[in-house]
Amino acid sequence: MDQRGPTHDRATHFQPHHPSALLLDARDAENVARGSLPGSLRLSRDNQDELLLRTDKRRPVLIYCYHGHASQTWARMFADFGFASVHDLIDGYAGWARSRAAAAPQARPLAPELAGWLAHEGFADPQARGAHGNTPLMVAAWRGAADIVEALLRHGVPLDAVNNDGNNALWLACVHGDPKGVETLAAAGVPIDHANLTGATCLMYAASAGKAQIARALLALGANPGLRSQDDYTALDMAASLDCLQLLRHA
Repeated sequence: MDQRGPTHDRATHFQPHHPSALLLDARDAENVARGSLPGSLRLSRDNQDELLLRTDKRRPVLIYCYHGHASQTWARMFADFGFASVHDLIDGYAGWARSRAAAAPQARPLAPELAGWLAHEGFADPQARGAHGNTPLMVAAWRGAADIVEALLRHGVPLDAVNNDGNNALWLACVHGDPKGVETLAAAGVPIDHANLTGATCLMYAASAGKAQIARALLALGANPGLRSQDDYTALDMAASLDCLQLLRHA
């Protein structure tokens, strides 16, 4: 057990240093549906036992609630259960939302090509959400629209956004299957080892889909092959083709 107990932190200080951390939202389901920290999972009495028992206790944990009060109780529970690095969010989701709004850049004019693409796809702006919570960057990555991806990156869209499944734009680029698209997004700063709601990373997806070229590109970019999903599987365990199996065995 961590003798120091849980610590209080801010998302802007915590997340860049712990990209594979487990983010837990302790608010009610209705408020979670309206918005949450990218990549977070709702924490409740219904799933607390599973999370406490099945999560690797070496994995950093950040818990937040509405204003930073209830999260302290939850954090103490995880620390008492033996988790080595437990944090609760100062001022909760409300404080994070205020700081996010204050730091948001002023609206920038859209390039004509980007404006036309957004309108055609039904997006009101570059940060809007579409079907399944996908952002314009995710849709462009999924379709392999390299020019639009570049335009969105130049416009400064958030790189840490995730959809309803907890997948980021890099995951959608892996689904499309073009290594160049994967390289572009990773170079821009989209988290390469981000885990979705089931704990699966892009490398795990590429392995399970038998996409050796994508797996090779991810490994070259520094993807961690040792990470485990919520079911305790690594990318090697999920390899669906001989090429992926051999590639990951040598990783």
